[in-house]
Amino acid sequence: MRRICLTLPTNRACTAMITAIGAEAAHAAEHFDVEVHLLILDSCADEVFAAHARAVRAARPVPNVVVHHLGEAAQRDFLRRVIRDSGVAKPELMLDLMLPAEPSYGACTNRAFLIAAALGCESVHRRDSDSRYQTLNGAPVFPIHHELRSLGKRASDAAQDVSTTALDPQHAHKSVAMVGSSFVGELSVDIAEIHRTDPGVYTDVVGLWAPGQWSAQAKQQLVDESFRGAGTEAFTRDHSVLTLVDPMRVDMCNISFHQVHERVPLPPATNTIGSDYFLIHLVHDAALPGVLHNRNIVNFHTGERRTGPGFLAYQTRFAKFFLSMLYFSFVYDRMARAGQALLDEHQRVRAAAIAGIVRESTGLDPAENIERLDILDASYRKLGGKYAAFADVLASRRDRLLHEARQDMADFALLIEAWAPLTGASRAAGPQGFLRPPDREPR
Repeated sequence: MRRICLTLPTNRACTAMITAIGAEAAHAAEHFDVEVHLLILDSCADEVFAAHARAVRAARPVPNVVVHHLGEAAQRDFLRRVIRDSGVAKPELMLDLMLPAEPSYGACTNRAFLIAAALGCESVHRRDSDSRYQTLNGAPVFPIHHELRSLGKRASDAAQDVSTTALDPQHAHKSVAMVGSSFVGELSVDIAEIHRTDPGVYTDVVGLWAPGQWSAQAKQQLVDESFRGAGTEAFTRDHSVLTLVDPMRVDMCNISFHQVHERVPLPPATNTIGSDYFLIHLVHDAALPGVLHNRNIVNFHTGERRTGPGFLAYQTRFAKFFLSMLYFSFVYDRMARAGQALLDEHQRVRAAAIAGIVRESTGLDPAENIERLDILDASYRKLGGKYAAFADVLASRRDRLLHEARQDMADFALLIEAWAPLTGASRAAGPQGFLRPPDREPR
């Protein structure tokens, strides 16, 4: 029986999703020969943490489902031990990259990767707290159904469990490294208000995602596709494709990885939307097989992002996303050119090659990012109101944001180089040290 890790990172109240993902874990254990470790990484304050713990306790026990509900104190204890045992340089920096004080989409998932290794899990399946499952005839539609049918299998064997195959036969001997889908519902980034207020400004802002040298037509095509997932069409029947999965067709709220997450982590950048999407691109560019299915998750937005400090924090993360693209566009281009050269003789990702490309990106001229900030400033002032107020904040932080975008990549290269010993130390550590009673999490 293989072990898998189904994980839900959260920093917000989400008892409904905890109950729902518990049902997905039960579905996996009841329909597949797996032991499911449901890992809830909880960064919430005491009151919310306690509510989550009650939701965990209220779930019916299911054979072969083990629930781990870990607050940040338990996670930190585990990380300190792993970092110490790994012998990596700069242990305090490593701890900060793995569990930073500020929100990090990549760091929370990296913690799931290391804990999954400690649990002996061969795959990680991630969901998000601001989402829910679609239903068909009153029953939830769980993505893990497709993930466990294909993930980790040789592509030639996985072909019999999908609807269709669009994979070049030259990749048939490789293992399926990723199975994923997208979302329906609201945009993945909470910017619909910008589109309603001024579609032209929306185009100018979202177009900042594209590399500076792209044509106006290519940028417009990107704008038209960006953040929309699979649209709004409801699920009616299953469809899956064995292929090299287009990164634009999957989302991190609906993803699973095999092996690749043990070779390369996600970028640990703080306050940066999209910083957790790197492995999706790596799987594609390294020509590793994947499966794209249509059990899309429903995305929704919570209210804290739209007013007061939440609006300021969210727009800062959005701005940092655009600044990160100077570096990621370079890295993705280099990875695409390298292709299968990113893999060793065992078809595993060569982490050193990725670290080298990431580190090279830190030498890029920041002129393109200065232009991005200029366009953001002009666009937000045109919108007026709270957006103009944010433009003032953005102007006061320009130099710091430019520096952080570059430093984030240098930190990422460092973490990639440390990842193999960290993963090895996690496996050796096992689950001891982080299994605390969920209702008595120390703060």
